[in-house]
Amino acid sequence: MLGPTDIRVTGPAATRAAALAACVPVLDTPRTRLRAPHLTDFGPLHEIMGGARGAYAGGPCKPAETWADFARATATWLLRGHGMWTVEERDTGRVAGFVMISVEPGDLEHELGFLFTEGGEGRGLAEEAAAAARHHAWSVLRLPSLVSYVAVGNDRAERLMHRMGSDRDGLMWDDTVTVWRHLPPEGHDPDHGEDVS
Repeated sequence: MLGPTDIRVTGPAATRAAALAACVPVLDTPRTRLRAPHLTDFGPLHEIMGGARGAYAGGPCKPAETWADFARATATWLLRGHGMWTVEERDTGRVAGFVMISVEPGDLEHELGFLFTEGGEGRGLAEEAAAAARHHAWSVLRLPSLVSYVAVGNDRAERLMHRMGSDRDGLMWDDTVTVWRHLPPEGHDPDHGEDVS
């Protein structure tokens, strides 16, 4: 049975897809590049969501469930002007993980989320990429607030929140998720408009 990534995008559809992807801002850090998702990124995402590490993000998921999440997180670029970036290692081009600014059902505020492959963990890449996305949320999108929702027991993600200087701000969803609040930079004014400098 063919999966959603097995049918190639060709001709005018490929041109249209490339044009839409080009609208997603590219964010560079010293070691990572945050870029628009490609169909080929489904494999690394399902590596995360279909395995044990997906347990902290609603998984483990079947391929169709991962595809639904992948499509939803990508579509929010059209619906909200923000969404999921694929995080590449700049020196190799390998996919290390995913970072997103999203609002999903049940969220009370904009969320900074992150999912990393086993090979992408343990080297500070998640912190670099998440910090770049957070800077974009404040400086370009001028969001009024930003939180991360971390499953209770996800010690690696909680350590990342500490390193990023985020504040623990209560529990949600029957005390299964900790809310981590990202403090805006001094002078942040969400009503000021977009600053693209």
